[in-house]
Amino acid sequence: MEGKEEDVRLGANKFNERQPIGTAAQSQGDAKDYKEPPPAPLFEPEELTSWSFYRAGIAEFFATFLFLYITVLTVMGVVRSKEATGNTCKTVGIQGIAWAFGGMIFALVYCTAGISGGHINPAVTFGLFLARKLSLTRAIFYMVMQCLGAICGAGVVKGFQPKPYERLGGGANVVNEGYTKGDGLGAEIVGTFILVYTVFSATDAKRSARDSHVPILAPLPIGFAVFLVHLATIPITGTGINPARSLGAAIIFNQDKAWDDHWIFWVGPFIGAALAALYHQVVIRAIPFKSK
Repeated sequence: MEGKEEDVRLGANKFNERQPIGTAAQSQGDAKDYKEPPPAPLFEPEELTSWSFYRAGIAEFFATFLFLYITVLTVMGVVRSKEATGNTCKTVGIQGIAWAFGGMIFALVYCTAGISGGHINPAVTFGLFLARKLSLTRAIFYMVMQCLGAICGAGVVKGFQPKPYERLGGGANVVNEGYTKGDGLGAEIVGTFILVYTVFSATDAKRSARDSHVPILAPLPIGFAVFLVHLATIPITGTGINPARSLGAAIIFNQDKAWDDHWIFWVGPFIGAALAALYHQVVIRAIPFKSK
């Protein structure tokens, strides 16, 4: 029995821990022996010569591409039903849109976490960069690839259904009637805070060292957070909380109403992500107060 217990212990620790959503190397060990990993360097020129760096960017591109393709089609289907019947009862409705966004994030984070970290969102990348989980070089590369993937995803939807796409709004984010720009900005800040805080908590390296199931389950709470935020804020802004998603839809739809409030879907998510990073690193983990 003693030999078997030793085998189990070794098997659980034979792989070097790696933050699923970040890129900095992590150290494995019991929670009481856990040591905070060093912050990722601001610039890491060696990354530019590594195939894994470009592979990660390609993974972010295709994940965001698929995310926009499925979610924009879902939004259009709900709008089409409301246009034809005056209600959304014959289609998936707001709950279905929320499930489409949350479900796709769950699936895509699961698929890409081991390659790129599964960010699929410039706000998530920004928050993790502020927490020094990845370099500035990688953060910028990820954001560019995410935006390109979103543009292509929305573009393919329009290519398949050009007339319905224009008529049904193309999934573009706008502040809906009855709400102010302040309402929209607040919804985006709080919604993104919830998402990015969930990302930090679900992928916390210290929890991973203590509970081996945490990295495996990480996509589930992240996807569920996206689902819940969409349920709450679709009536206000259509729910952005992802600047790449908002940019891709706005560029392909390309009408004034898609651009009038577009700044909200960048400023709000970036503020929310920064607040989540600050809260997790300073309050929850108390990293600035730990002795060296």
